[in-house]
Amino acid sequence: MWRRCLRLRDWERRLLKWCPGDPTASARLGLVPQTPARTYAPPAERKRFYQNVSITQGEGGFEINLDHRKLKTPQAKLFTVPSEALAIAVATEWDSQHDTIKFYTMHLTTLCNTSLDNPTQRSKDQLIRAAVKFLDTDTICYRVEEPETLVELQKNEWDPIIEWAEKRYGVEIGSSTSIMGPSIPAKTQEVLVSHLASYNMWALQGIEFVVAQLKSMVLTLGLIDLRLTVEQAVLLSRLEEEYQIQKWGNIEWAHDYELQELRARTAAGTLFVHLCSENTSVKHKLLQE
Repeated sequence: MWRRCLRLRDWERRLLKWCPGDPTASARLGLVPQTPARTYAPPAERKRFYQNVSITQGEGGFEINLDHRKLKTPQAKLFTVPSEALAIAVATEWDSQHDTIKFYTMHLTTLCNTSLDNPTQRSKDQLIRAAVKFLDTDTICYRVEEPETLVELQKNEWDPIIEWAEKRYGVEIGSSTSIMGPSIPAKTQEVLVSHLASYNMWALQGIEFVVAQLKSMVLTLGLIDLRLTVEQAVLLSRLEEEYQIQKWGNIEWAHDYELQELRARTAAGTLFVHLCSENTSVKHKLLQE
């Protein structure tokens, strides 16, 4: 119980600062842009106002076109992404909308808007520090003392990931049953800060987004490094919840929705990181026919 309360407290604090996962009012083409704010509020669904979606290459990167109008960010900046593959992925989000545009399903668009507008005006160092800070309350580093079945489950499922991360990055992480959590050595944080510094600003936005979904820096590292699949990372992040559900039951629709939404956000964030970290060229077929 205390661990759940600690998570809620930490998550509430982060939400008050920034909600990178909230959908944005992107592409309000022709409308007066919103006043820049610390976070983008989810807009209501909107009737689809375009027929065709396409991408074009401009001077600053790849642009998204809705019919003959260029997509813009909530701060009225030209929506331009650094890779063709990312542009196609975003365009697919827009093309997949039916009668109404459900902005809350468009996680890649949201992440691009956040990267372009940077509504919280954070530097690269601030993004890195924010992600590494999650180590202090990392989900898989907090352990229960009872019941024995859950203690054993956490050990069997979480320990191998921590051991992998310690070996992969040459650091010490550990775990603890204390309400204060494990004592993460300063050296560990320095190593991870140095590792994250190798990513560009766009990829870092995606990394922090995934860390916030899983509430775990360790699981995010495993996911980005292809040690874990999205499904594995999500289930490991929800290990205690899934244990309680199996024991006590659940509200089926609520559990299913929450699980699928977490998978969608985590998958989108992971894809975003990889598409922003690589120079990809794609043959022009999709969205051109």
